[in-house]
Amino acid sequence: MDKTARMKELVAKLNEASERYYGGGDEIMSNFEWDAMFDELSLLEKETGITLPDSPTSNVSFSEEESNAGEKEEHEFPALSLAKSKNVAELIKWAGDKKIWLSWKLDGLTLVLTYDDGKLSKIVTRGNGHVGTNITYMKESIFDIPLEIKQKGHMVIRGEATISYPDFEEINIFEGDDEGYKNPRNLASGTLSLDKTRLDEVKSRRVHFNAFSLVYADEKPATWGECMDCLEKLGFKCVDRELTDASGLEKVIDKWTKKVESGSFPLPVDGLVITYDDNEYAAGGSVTGHHATRAGFAFKWQDEEAETTLKEIEWSCAASVISPVAIFESVELEGTTVSRASLCNISEMERLGIGENGKTKIKVIKANKIIPKVIAVTEKEGCFEVPSECPVCGAKTYINESQVSLTKTLRCSNPDCAAKNLKKYAMFTSKDGMDIEGLSIKTLSKFVNMGFIKEYADIYHLDRYEDKIKNMEGFGEKSYANIIKAVNARRKVRADRFIRAFSIPLVGLDTAKKMLACGFEDFRDRAESGRGFEDVGGIGSERSRSVISWFAAGDNKRQFEAVLAEVEIEETVRAESGSALSGLTFVITGDVHIFKNRNEFKEYVTAKGGKVAGSVSSKTDYLVNNDIESASSKNKTAKSLGIPIISEDEFVEKYGK
Repeated sequence: MDKTARMKELVAKLNEASERYYGGGDEIMSNFEWDAMFDELSLLEKETGITLPDSPTSNVSFSEEESNAGEKEEHEFPALSLAKSKNVAELIKWAGDKKIWLSWKLDGLTLVLTYDDGKLSKIVTRGNGHVGTNITYMKESIFDIPLEIKQKGHMVIRGEATISYPDFEEINIFEGDDEGYKNPRNLASGTLSLDKTRLDEVKSRRVHFNAFSLVYADEKPATWGECMDCLEKLGFKCVDRELTDASGLEKVIDKWTKKVESGSFPLPVDGLVITYDDNEYAAGGSVTGHHATRAGFAFKWQDEEAETTLKEIEWSCAASVISPVAIFESVELEGTTVSRASLCNISEMERLGIGENGKTKIKVIKANKIIPKVIAVTEKEGCFEVPSECPVCGAKTYINESQVSLTKTLRCSNPDCAAKNLKKYAMFTSKDGMDIEGLSIKTLSKFVNMGFIKEYADIYHLDRYEDKIKNMEGFGEKSYANIIKAVNARRKVRADRFIRAFSIPLVGLDTAKKMLACGFEDFRDRAESGRGFEDVGGIGSERSRSVISWFAAGDNKRQFEAVLAEVEIEETVRAESGSALSGLTFVITGDVHIFKNRNEFKEYVTAKGGKVAGSVSSKTDYLVNNDIESASSKNKTAKSLGIPIISEDEFVEKYGK
C-alpha cells in the first residue's frame, strides 16, 4: 500500500472513531490505538507534504452534539484546538523563556459562556470550533455556572463540563440502561444533548463547569493567572493550576502525573495543558490549520504497556448484562500492580481476538493512568467460551445484539436474578433508604456476584462470609470490620426511610411520611390487607394501588418482613399542621453543622409545612447559607432580589429544630 492510500485509510478510521466517541456512541478503538494511528498519519503527512481535506490533524474534533435539540450558533471567538505532544522536551521548547501555567486537560465538553452587564446571556457548546449549539436553556441545570456576576460590559469564558468518576458510577447504577454508560465523557455528551423537556434529568446527572480561559473582557487582565483569579472572585470554579517555567516544567508534570496515578483525582482527565502567562504574547501567535500556535499546548501521557498471559475470563453480572473481565498474570503499570481489566462485551472480545485462557498473550495499559485496559492480543490459540449459565443465579444465558450500536452483550434469562436487583440494593443502602455507609455500588455488585447477597435481608448477614470478604481483592480485615460496623449502626431506622428503602413505585420519603399518619403498624395493615390509603390526604388512588400491588406481588411481603426482623423501627414524628414554616419557601445551600446534612435539614422544613426549592427566585422567602458573605451565584441572586440570607443558627433560633 502506498503512502497516500495508507493516509486515506487512516483518516477514514480516525474520523469514524472520533464520530462515535464525540457522538456518545460505542468506541471502536481505544485512545491508545487512536493516538498511534494519529501519530502515524502525522508522520506520513510530514514525509509526503500532503494533508487530506478531512484529516483530523488539521480539523477540530467532530461536533460533539450532532443530535442536540438546541439551535446552532457561530462563535464570537473561534474555539481552536491545541497542539498535542507526548514529548516533554517539545513542551519545554514551546515554553521558551516565558512563564507558563500547567493545568488539567479535563475530559468533558467545552462550553462557552457569554455575560453582558453581569448577566449570563448564553451558553454555547464548542461544536466544531466555529459553530456550536446554544444550550442556554440548561443554565440552571449545570452546576457552577453563575447566573449573575459583578462585572459590567461584555465577557466570554470557556471551560469544561464534566461528570466526576464517583457521580458516574452512581448514575450508571441508578439510571443507566442495561448496558450502562461507557464513560463520564460520553455521559456528559449525551446529557448536554437533551432537550428542554428533560432538564430535571440534566440536573440529576450533576454536570459541573470548570472555567479554564477568560477569552474576552472589556478590561481583561494582562496575565492568564490574573484572569483565573478574576474568574474565581466572580464566583467561577476554575481548573487547578501551577505556575512554572521551562526549567521546572518536567518536575511539575511528574508531580501532577502522580496525582492521577494515585487514583484519588475525581475528575476525568486525558492529559495536561500548558499556557503562557503573558496574554499579549499568547495572542501574538499564528493560526496553522485549526491550531493557534500560542494558545496553549496539550501534553498527553505516553501509555506504559506490558505483555502478559490471560489466565481466565471472569463474567460479572449487573442488571441484565453479564460483562467479561480479563484476569491475567500480574504486571507492573504506572507504579501499581495490575491483574484484571474489563473487556466490556462480546463484541470487544471478538475485535481484540481473545483466545483460550492460558494460551492467549495480551498487551495491557492503564488508560489515562487510571483504567486498566486490554489493547491487543499478541498471541492467540483457540477461541474464548461464552458461559451458558448466569454466574449469579445459574439460569440460561443468551446473546443480545443491539440494533442501534450493533454491540453483542451476554444476558441472563432469569427475570428474578439477584443481579437484576442491584439498583434496588443500592437504593436500599442509600441515604434516602437505610443510609448504610461503606456499601458502595461497586461493593454491592461484588457481593451479589459472589452470592453473598440474594435478597435485602442478606445485607445484615455478611458476617457469614467473613473469611471470603477479608481475602477478596481490595478488601481486608479493616474493610470487613468497617462494613459490618456500618450495617449494625443502621439496625435502628426511621419508619419512612424503611419504607422508602424497598423502591416501592411512586413512594418517596414524602409519600411514606403521609402514609404513616397513623403509625407504622397501621401502614402495614393497610398495605397487606388491601385497605389502601385513598383516605389519606395527598396520596390518591394511583399511589395507594402501587403499594397494595407491591405487597401482593411475588416475594415482596416476605422480604419486607425478613428485613423487619433485623431492625428496630422508629416511628416518624409528624409535624403539627399550621406550623411556623407553613407557606414559606427556603433555598438551602453550602455546608451545615446543626443538622446532620442538607437532606435532614430539607426534611425538617417540609415536615413543618415549608417548601424547599433548588434555586433562588422571587418566590423564595429565605436563602439559608452559613457563608452569608460568599460570592456564590445563589447569594448574588438573593441580594439582587432583596431576599434575606440567614445562617443555620439564625434559622434554628427563629424556627427551632
